[in-house]
Amino acid sequence: MEERGECSASASASANPSDEIWAKLVLSDERYSDVQISSDEKVISSEISATSNDKHSWCKIVRNPDLCSATMENKSQNTILVDGVKVHSDDTIVIKDGSQIIPGPDREGFVSYKFHIMSGPDICQRQLKICVDVNHAKCSICLNLWHDVVTVAPCLHNFCNGCFSEWLRRSKERHSAVLCPQCRAVVHFAGKNHFLRTIAEDMLRADSSLQRSHDEVALLDTYALVRSNLVIGSGKKNRKRAYTPLDDQSDGTYHQCQQCVTEVAGFRCKYDTVHLQCQACGGMMPSRTGFGIPQYCSGCDRSFCGAYWHALGVTGNGSYPVCSQDTLRPISDHSISRIPLLAHEKNLHEQNITDSCIRQMGRTLPDVISEWIAKFENREIDRRRMMLNHAEMITARTFGLLPQVGVISPVLVSPLYTQTSSSTR
Repeated sequence: MEERGECSASASASANPSDEIWAKLVLSDERYSDVQISSDEKVISSEISATSNDKHSWCKIVRNPDLCSATMENKSQNTILVDGVKVHSDDTIVIKDGSQIIPGPDREGFVSYKFHIMSGPDICQRQLKICVDVNHAKCSICLNLWHDVVTVAPCLHNFCNGCFSEWLRRSKERHSAVLCPQCRAVVHFAGKNHFLRTIAEDMLRADSSLQRSHDEVALLDTYALVRSNLVIGSGKKNRKRAYTPLDDQSDGTYHQCQQCVTEVAGFRCKYDTVHLQCQACGGMMPSRTGFGIPQYCSGCDRSFCGAYWHALGVTGNGSYPVCSQDTLRPISDHSISRIPLLAHEKNLHEQNITDSCIRQMGRTLPDVISEWIAKFENREIDRRRMMLNHAEMITARTFGLLPQVGVISPVLVSPLYTQTSSSTR
């Protein structure tokens, strides 16, 4: 039985002529016609041999609600390559306009498809909702298109993370107020702007001439300090002492940081100390890079105060909220007694299936989690498909958020569904 990639050129599905064609698979071999997709859910089939009318399904493509992407499911027994990522049988992957699909485990011997989304009226309307002049999307420090854009407040001007971080560092070295590089207003807050970051990335895809060199991008990333929301001191030049509650009432900035009021473990905040806001309890802690106590979850780059304050022996009270030490701790130290709801994207049906499969296998969830931690540590899990920051750098001893919040659950729990559900087929 011949099942080489070129046979997939006959891939087809009976489309209703009245249906609008919203996407197509463009073959690398120009001798064959493209595969047009008109329904929101389409199973793609290919001929088993040139002399037979029998066909077999090798993938299913489902249109996503955003109209600008689709989800592809591997319906064959072979591994499928999507943009270089291996998609095993029954696995799914999100494909976008321009994604390369090879219906086999190797590039040799198989033709490739290019997934192309047609410019229908609905998609064009979506793309025209926002129109930004590229000159309005440039950092006023480096005069290039934003890279990892951050927004400062209260003036709401935007800069590259690395550029503003260097500006912040130099202001602290001079013990001066942190002023906006564009309008010179005093900066009280800086945070990542994911919405503008998406716009900048779209501009780079539309105009490659705006792209910086890899060396320049790498250098900017080394400067970047803004990983979560930063709260910056009020910048009063004449203040020579730490904050007190009375100061907070006078200038409208209530830090809720115990080290702003008293010295704790030999450290006391200065007037220009940059603060982080805990994403769990809302409390404040000083940003102390190089201190050796983790303050960020490595999977999401958000800040959490539990590990920091516990290391200093500080417990929470009404004035200074402190979240539990368990909120931020090494991945392998977490005790997981139930599957987090976010592990299956809040799909209770899939979560119940996984629970049932684990019981049928005669195992417990902690045993399965331990096995996956070992596989993760041995790099037996493909990290490229994980929706985490710094996935390649994360180890079992990396600090991460509680699985109930859903940050480390994609690392440890999501692969369970593939393993356990396959055991029931």
